[in-house]
Amino acid sequence: MDSAPSVNATYLDSASQTLVKVLVAGPFGVGKTTLIGALSETTPLHTEETMTQAGAAVDDLEGVRDKDTTTVAIDFGRRTLPHDLVLYLFGTPGQRRFKPLWEDISRGALGALVLVDTRRLGDSFEVIDMIEEAGLPYAIAVNTFDDAPNYEPLVLRDHLDLAPDTPLIACDARDPRSGIDALIALVSHLLTNSAMDSAI
Repeated sequence: MDSAPSVNATYLDSASQTLVKVLVAGPFGVGKTTLIGALSETTPLHTEETMTQAGAAVDDLEGVRDKDTTTVAIDFGRRTLPHDLVLYLFGTPGQRRFKPLWEDISRGALGALVLVDTRRLGDSFEVIDMIEEAGLPYAIAVNTFDDAPNYEPLVLRDHLDLAPDTPLIACDARDPRSGIDALIALVSHLLTNSAMDSAI
């Protein structure tokens, strides 16, 4: 009987790496898919579908008129940070109708990176409320769209009603270096708040 053919497979060495699940959250059209695509060191998983006329009745396209696809389940990517810290990035849909899915995806997450758009700050309130209700620590990353207004950090903190220790960082979702800085701000916040003690 012939022996089974050898298969070249690569596995994570969990003994030397710390694996952490984090959410990438934010309202519809804020850049979550773009951020995960820019950050992931593996080919990211996207569940993008073309928007239809039917969707126009439920998705507010104000400020995102050029958007023609939307995430209908999750985006997923992986990024390794220094000290063998591996972040599994789960991008969640930003529309209210996906809240049950969001609740399922959020289970087991240690924290969230919340993208906001200063052209539509009010759209962020519901997402931040869901994250706070779930008891997840989070950091805010302001996606720096070219035509977005630029507010002073204190003004943004006041408008978003952020706690004094909640990280607030500018981020270009298209730029991997900028995205890594945002992830590091989140991880530092999680460590400060002991959310990762059991994981490390």
